[in-house]
Parts: sequence; structure tokens; C-alpha cells
Amino acid sequence: MEDDGEMGMFFFPWWNSKNPLEMAGFIFTCFVAALVGILTIAYTASQWRRNINLSWAKAIARSKKNPKAKHKTPIAPHTWERDSISRTKNLNCCVCLKSMSSPSQTIAASSESVIHRCTICGAAAHFSCSSSAPKDCKCVSMVGYEHMVHQWAVRWTEGADQSDESSFCSYCDESCSSSFLGGSPIWCCLWCQRLVHVDCHSNMSNETGDVCDLGPLRRLVLCPLYVKELTRNPSGGFLSTITHGANELASTVRASISKKYKQGNETSVDSGNSGGRNCDESTESTADTGPAVVNGTHAVLENSSSVMNGGSSHGDGDSNGKLEKKPSVKRSGSFGKKDEYQGLRSKLKYELADLPSDARPLLVFINKKSGAQRGDSLRQRLNLLLNPVQVCELSSVQGPEVGLLLFRKVPHFRVLVCGGDGTAGWVLDAIDKQNFVSPPAVAILPAGTGNDLARILNWGGGLGSLERQGGLSTVLQNIEHAAVTVLDRWKVSILNQQGKQLQPPKYMNNYIGVGCDAKVALDIHNLREENPERFYSQFMNKVLYAREGARSIMDRTFEDFPWQVRVEVDGVDIEVPEDAEGVLVANIGSYMGGVDLWQNEDETYENFDPQSIHDKVVEVVSISGTWHLGKLQVGLSQARRLAQGQSVKIQLCAPLPVQIDGEPWSQQPCTLTISHHGQAFMLKRATEEPLGHAAAIITDVLENAETNQVINASQKRALLQEMAVRLT
Repeated sequence: MEDDGEMGMFFFPWWNSKNPLEMAGFIFTCFVAALVGILTIAYTASQWRRNINLSWAKAIARSKKNPKAKHKTPIAPHTWERDSISRTKNLNCCVCLKSMSSPSQTIAASSESVIHRCTICGAAAHFSCSSSAPKDCKCVSMVGYEHMVHQWAVRWTEGADQSDESSFCSYCDESCSSSFLGGSPIWCCLWCQRLVHVDCHSNMSNETGDVCDLGPLRRLVLCPLYVKELTRNPSGGFLSTITHGANELASTVRASISKKYKQGNETSVDSGNSGGRNCDESTESTADTGPAVVNGTHAVLENSSSVMNGGSSHGDGDSNGKLEKKPSVKRSGSFGKKDEYQGLRSKLKYELADLPSDARPLLVFINKKSGAQRGDSLRQRLNLLLNPVQVCELSSVQGPEVGLLLFRKVPHFRVLVCGGDGTAGWVLDAIDKQNFVSPPAVAILPAGTGNDLARILNWGGGLGSLERQGGLSTVLQNIEHAAVTVLDRWKVSILNQQGKQLQPPKYMNNYIGVGCDAKVALDIHNLREENPERFYSQFMNKVLYAREGARSIMDRTFEDFPWQVRVEVDGVDIEVPEDAEGVLVANIGSYMGGVDLWQNEDETYENFDPQSIHDKVVEVVSISGTWHLGKLQVGLSQARRLAQGQSVKIQLCAPLPVQIDGEPWSQQPCTLTISHHGQAFMLKRATEEPLGHAAAIITDVLENAETNQVINASQKRALLQEMAVRLT
């Protein structure tokens, strides 16, 4: 030990001459110097890697511009829209390949730097660069091509919806994850989502010819080979409209005169039987302008000679045999429907033609203003996974009718609604109006606040669970293998004391509430209208709901509620409890974000049947205030069962708030009549073995049987309904 000490003093003679404070400073200085050195090396390596990747990207761009390229791919310009630079900090410009955070390339607008972002492929570009961007975006229409070809492009966005298996090169099966020093860059097919190293592409192209099979989601993706872009001739448009209108006028007049003389007696009888249902006709028969059945739907066609007898298959028959006494009245209604159809037709940019019989494309509707307000992100992610033509955005000026019109000739398709319960009801109403012989089944991506309908169909209660389960790619796979079930839909008529309708009927899928719960929903609705920026997430929406509910706990606004309403179920008066401050009529077993009002497992009520979404029966319960609602939310209380029945009447003797599926309003004294309207086909995520997957397989078998003309559309619908009742 003494020798070691002498050796240390020989090499470091100054060590023992320093005091402890100076030695600590020396150690700290060495530590800082080492840390700076490590950071410098890491920064240098990252810059080296970035320069290598940029060099590869430039080489990719040059190879794409090579006119001698063997396999030609269709070109499509980017669809630019303004986006905040704060959301694209980690992206490079697709033209100059510089970072999007470069201040010299951005333009200030409203005190915030903005850039251009493609809504389809996710590429970003500076304002000064976007005009010269290469036309390498996703091509939605490839009519005329013999087969589907890959569209290779640089992946500009993170692959959040890609499975782990797709992170390998489709040719060499080596990992496509970034290496420390870069390496071969990666191409991603915009359709099948497969990855390939750029230096592997030429070999793979020579072997396969760049033929694309659309990947694992091929049955849901609308193949661009069957999408035709509509071209309109501006110069001849006006003359063509006049000619077409004159032909329609002559055809309609001839049909009306013929029916007037041949069916005069029937017209009088039908007109007498349809009294008091004019509102139903105007809201439920928008598809009656089409006479022929095209691929299982009463499609809207140009021929108007048989407009009068458009069929309906939704049970209550409000649109059957409705001929007015005066032919002129019917003609004006026909023209109104024709104008509505022409207005929808003018909004179409594409049409679908010659789809194969085994195609099962998915029609997607997105409501950007739903509770979570993540519509822009969902739209871009779905545009990458599907054909952007099949992704429709809902707004106040464009409803679901345009998308349904585009898919009117598709024999078998499914619908995905990205939104909340209100959005789902909006789409179901639009499907109902189209008078499909065999309506498409609907799945729900829970992007609202409560998402009660999505919960009972096993799609989850919010987008958070979606991300944990594998992203949108997993959701789409679940939709393809989902089971078909049926959902009862109910018509809510608002009548005065004389039994006359005060407004067009509304339709209920989940529940209708009168009293304190509707008051909270109405306060939230008014707050959202005044301050929409405060409702930026599902969690914040629930916080605001809780705050408004807490404000109402001490407010005894509804202490006279039992004497302000009368409830009648199947013709029998139901006594409202004296402590009740609200009445709820439920069709499903989820309310207010997952609360089970009926609780089938509760055995204290022996004279009631279990609740079901397809038994054509609704359940009536009462709640005793906002505090009771809070206890229901945390499972500390139960709603009080009142009745079950097939028809319900609620008479309001005073102005009271009312809500249907979360859509509230203030209602003056009236009578609310709730009656069964029909059933809608819904998609339920197959989580139960073996019944769930058995239902999915049977659905596919029935669709194939209809395609092969073994059964017709009506028979398929009846079999699907019976299967849904027995298996789900």
C-alpha cells in the first residue's frame, strides 16, 4: 500500500498539495468537459445521419424524375391546406428538404407561422416551395390501368397505424427501422403500406412488376381502378341543364296525367289515409325520386316516369302510396326532390363503376366538431390507409347524403362513423332516407364525449383506447371481421293538445331525457356555442359536464317535476315518484358515458325483462336530481325502474328541457310520443368466442349468396335480422 501511495505522488506530485475544495472543482470541471464532449459527438453523428438521409432523399427525387423509368405510376398533385408550424417541427419540406422550422421560408399569418400541409399524404412544404412540389401524392383514380400498381413515396409522417410486421422490407425482409448512421432510405406504398429499401426497389420491381394488392385491408379499400373522375363542360352546362329539365317536365306531366285518370279512386283513398303525415314525407322520402332497384338500393335515377311509386322497407310505410289529390301538388314535390338530387349530384367529383362483386369498401364519415375534436388527424390517417374518395367530412353545408349517393351502386359496403352519438344518429337518419332494400351496417369510431352507442357495440369509450389497441389499422381489421347486429330506432313526435305535430319528428337511438339531466346537457350545449375553444378534448368536456352538474346540485329547479309531467306506457298511466326530478326513456344499456340505467343483473325487480337493443321495447326510469346523477356515474346508486313498453307518451304541462341522444333543447308544453320506427344494421366488434366470429362469418356467407343470386336483398336482410337476434 505504501508503494502505491509513493507511485501516486510520483505521477501526480500536485495532488496532495491541493485542498479538498480545489479537488472537487477539478472533478466537476472534468465531468462538464466529458459531458460537452459526448454531446458534441452525438450532435455531429446526428448531423451526419441527417445529411446522409437528405442525400438519399435527393437521389430518390432524381430517380422519380428520370424519364427512362421502367414502371410508370400515375401522378397526382398534393392537396395543400394551411397548418401550424408547431405541429410540423420534425418534418422536412418535400421540395427543398430543409427543416420546416426554418424561419426564412415561412410566412407569418395572424401572428403565427404557418406552412402548407397535404391533407392526403401528410407531406409538408414551405409556402414558397409548395407551388413547385412534385406530383407524387396518392392518386385516387386509376381508370384505364390494367392492374393496380404500387405508389412508392417517402413516408413523411410517423407510422402510428402500422403493425410491427410491416416494419420490415417487403423484399429483403430486413428491418426498415433507422440505423445509427442512416443507410438506405425507405419507401412506403401509399396503398398497401408495405415498406421497401430504395436500393431493393429495382430488384423487386423487376420480379413483381410493381403490382399492388392493396395490402391486408384490400376488401375495405376502394380500389382506384374503379373510381372515375367526373368532368363537367362549363360551356355546355347551362344548355344541357335546360334540355334535361324540359325532358323531365314533359315526362312528369305525362306520368301525372296518366295516374290521374287510371288511379283516381286510389288517389282519393290514399290521400285520405295520409293526413297528418306531411312532415314524415318531407323528412323521410328523399330517395323516392328513384324508381329502380340498383344493387340492392332504390337508387336515384334520371328517368322520372316512375317517380311516384318509390318503395320503402322501413316498417312504418310513411312513404308508400302517398299521392295527392291534385297532380300539380305532386309534380311540385317531385321537382323539389329532383332539385335536391341535382344539388347533391353537382357536389360529386367522382363516380364508381364496375366494382367487382366481392368488393366490400368502407364509407367513412368524419365529424370534426365531435367531442374530442380530432377530425383533422383522423382524416389524414384514414386517407393514408384508405382511398381519400371514401373518406367524407361532415359539416353544416354537407351531410352524409353526398357520400351515400357516391356509393349508391355498390352492392355491399359498410359505413364507419367517426364521431359521437349525435353524429351516429345523423348518419343513420340519412341511411334511413335512402330507402335501401338492404341497408349498410354501421360501425362507430368513438370520437365524441359520451360515446354510449359505441360502448355497447364494443368499440370503446374514446380514442384513447383506440391507440392502446393498435391504432386505426387494427380498428379497420376489426370492422372487416365485425358481427352484424340490429338496433331499434324510435320516432319521437312532438304534438300539441289537439294531436297536431308542432315540428318534424325526431329519431332516438340511445335515450330521451326530460328534466334535470336535460338541463345539464342544455347548459353545456349553450356553453359550447359561446366558447367552442374550451371543448378541445374528451376529458375537458367531462370536466365541464361535472362542473355544470355541481352547480345544479343545490338548485331545486325541478322540485315540482312530478306534477309537471304525465307518463303513459302502452296506454297505462305510470306514477312518477314524488322525489323525481327527471324521467329517462332508454333504448340501450349505456347513458352519460357508460352508466347502466336498467342493470339487467339487478334481481330486486321481478316483473321486468332484461334490456335489449333489438327487442322493440324501451325502458323508463326516473332520477332524483343532479346529485343522483353524480352517484350513478360513480356506481353508488341506481335509477328507479318505472316501466317497459312499446310506446311511451310523456305530457309536459310546463316548459322543460328535453334531450335526445345528447342533443338538448328547451320545450314548451306538449306531448312527446315515442313509437318504434324501425331497425338499423350495426357492426359490433367480435370479442366473444365463438358467437361473435360466427356471426361475422355468416354475414359474409349471406353477402356472397346475394352476389351469386342465391337469395335476394330482402331475404338477406331478413336472415341478417334473425341471425343478429339469435347470436348477439
